Amino acid sequence: MKIQPATKEAFQLLLEGSLALAQVEANGIRIDTEYLNKATQQIETEIKEKTEALQKDKTFRIWKREFGDKTKIGSGDQLAHVIFSKLKYKCPGKTATGKYRSDQSAFEDVDLPFVKDWFKLDKLKNANGTFLNGIRREVVDGYLHPSFNLNTVETFRGSSSSPNFQNIPIRNPEIGKLIRQCFIPRKGRVLVEIDFGALEFRISAAFWADPKMIEYASDKTKDIHRDQAALCYKTSNDQVSKQMRYAGKNQFVFPEIYGSYYVQMARKLWESTSKENFKLKDDKTLVRDWLANNGIKSLGKCNPRQRTRPGTFEHHIKEVEDDFNRRFNVFASSKEKWWRDYQKRGWFRMLTGFIVSGVYSRNFLMNCPIQGPGFHCLLWSLIELQKWLNKYKFDTLIVGEIHDNILSDVPICELQDFLYAAERIMTKEIRKAWKWIVVPLEVEVDVTPVDGNWHQKAQWIENGSEWVPK
Repeated sequence: MKIQPATKEAFQLLLEGSLALAQVEANGIRIDTEYLNKATQQIETEIKEKTEALQKDKTFRIWKREFGDKTKIGSGDQLAHVIFSKLKYKCPGKTATGKYRSDQSAFEDVDLPFVKDWFKLDKLKNANGTFLNGIRREVVDGYLHPSFNLNTVETFRGSSSSPNFQNIPIRNPEIGKLIRQCFIPRKGRVLVEIDFGALEFRISAAFWADPKMIEYASDKTKDIHRDQAALCYKTSNDQVSKQMRYAGKNQFVFPEIYGSYYVQMARKLWESTSKENFKLKDDKTLVRDWLANNGIKSLGKCNPRQRTRPGTFEHHIKEVEDDFNRRFNVFASSKEKWWRDYQKRGWFRMLTGFIVSGVYSRNFLMNCPIQGPGFHCLLWSLIELQKWLNKYKFDTLIVGEIHDNILSDVPICELQDFLYAAERIMTKEIRKAWKWIVVPLEVEVDVTPVDGNWHQKAQWIENGSEWVPK
């Protein structure tokens, strides 16, 4: 693989981006070390109790007889062997090496408390080992200084290390809350998270030059993530909850524009419906119950070699995908031409002036020219926002970036000026600098209470001459 800046502007973006991110790293984000220590002790106690409870279960006795001294209660492969081979639960499939699948979705139809408790324990272990202890190892004098890298991801997306600041598991509300409560602003300040809205879809509209995509992305009344979630779960737009929109975004829209297809999307979307809090907006109705009442009671076989069966979720998602490709037909046809052209010449150019050459899979090829420029929009904005802060000698500090959002530590007296500057830079000035952005850009803003923590963030909106809580 070879990725290189092909224009002066592309080279300048990397140079200035490296300098700006170095300043972000030096700023650091404040950590509530007292909470962190208590949370670590609490979760370690909970892990011990849950482990002991599992070891008393009759299922574990079968596990122990099967593996003897080689028993590892944390082994997903051993769990799969016990459940599918010894207890004879139906296995949805095997890996390429012939082993039983051990991801959580493989156990979806296993109605066994032991399995559900095992996965809860697994998530707690991951939260403790990867995140809480990872943060503790890197804290210096109450501050965390993650590294933000521009040279480690093949798609040219940014990354983070020591620790990985961009990988906090927000999909699990309980774990997300546990970890995000560690992050706090400096005294008398707030944490501000500014996120591009539906950026990947907007970049796709620009890159593929699909008139219908451009029209859709330019309509402020439409939200591609919400609208697709409504189609996937057979609801109205008004019934789409935050969790449903998140699933529509990450398990349909992103996979679709990045080259996935209905089988993989159906599995993930259906898996989301198994969560206890996955309900319709402002309603106690579980999405899976809603689907059942609308004639969809099972996932389906999800075997691409077999036709989908009407009445299954798999069949429904295939219809949703077909509808997506009909509506955005230029995107659907252009990506095939794009693939054929790449196979002939072995390279392609990003919208932001980078040449990418090498041997790639089809999925990578669909991903790279969207994900790379999407992050470059964030990087360009961060650079310009940091220049603005330096020019006017603001005390606001940018303390992190997560792919398409910027996290800042802001004195309350600077909050309004900062939000208006960020919105102007991220939605207007960037379009003047990069003419290929042919659709409007939007930002979504979340602000914590003064001296609050990151988990307490709440959405703010622009209301006339000021930003206010929604």
